[in-house]
Amino acid sequence: MRVRELHSWNVSPIEAVSIQKNLAALVSSCDQNHIPHFVAGADISIDRIRDKAVAAVVVLKYPELELVNSVVIEDKVVFPYIPGLLSFREAPLVLRACEKLKEGFDLLLVDGQGVAHPRRMGLASHLGLILDKPTIGCAKSCLIGTYQEPPNEAGCWTELNDEGDLIGAVLRTRKGVKPIYVSIGNKITLVSAVEWTLACSRNYRIPEPLRLAHITAGKQSLRS
Repeated sequence: MRVRELHSWNVSPIEAVSIQKNLAALVSSCDQNHIPHFVAGADISIDRIRDKAVAAVVVLKYPELELVNSVVIEDKVVFPYIPGLLSFREAPLVLRACEKLKEGFDLLLVDGQGVAHPRRMGLASHLGLILDKPTIGCAKSCLIGTYQEPPNEAGCWTELNDEGDLIGAVLRTRKGVKPIYVSIGNKITLVSAVEWTLACSRNYRIPEPLRLAHITAGKQSLRS
C-alpha cells in the first residue's frame, strides 16, 4: 500500500520535536463516514538492549474479524529511546510492513497514543498522516492527562483531558478489566474511535486487531 514521504527519518531529537509540532496541525478529527471492510492492527516489540525491533501489521475482515493477511518486519532501530518521540523509533518499521501488505485496509488500530500526547502527535497520529488513513490510538497505559475511572461495565468510558483539551477516552472494553486509553489518530472523531474500538473487541481487553498483531510480533521475537 502507498506510504507518503512527509519528512526525513534521519533527524535529530530537536528536529523531531519540530516535525511533531508541524504535523499535529494536519491531524483531522472528522469521520470518513463509511463502514470499514478491512480493519488492521499494528504493534511493535522492541528489545532496547540490542536496539532490535519486530513490527507486525495484521489485516482482518470486518465484521467477522477474520485474519486476512499479516506482515512482520524485523530490523535494527536507529532513533534513540526518548519518551515523547517514540514514533520516530517505531513508525519506520510499521510503515515498511504496511508497504508489503497485499491487501489494503480502511481503518488502522495502533498500540500506542494518538493525540493523547504532549505535542498531540503520538504513533497513531503519525502513521495516520503518512498513510492518509483513519487511525485510532489504543494504549494500555496513560501517557498524559487526567480522568475519572470509568464505571465497571463494558462500553463505559470517561474523558481524558489535558490542560483544557479533550484528548481521549478511558474505555472499559470488558467488565472487571483495566480500561484502555483511546485517542484520535487521524480522520476520525473520538466518539467513532470509541465505537470502533468496542466493535473490534471480543472476549479480551485489547481489540482483536491489536491482540493478533501483538501475538504475531511476539512469535517472531521468540524466534530471533
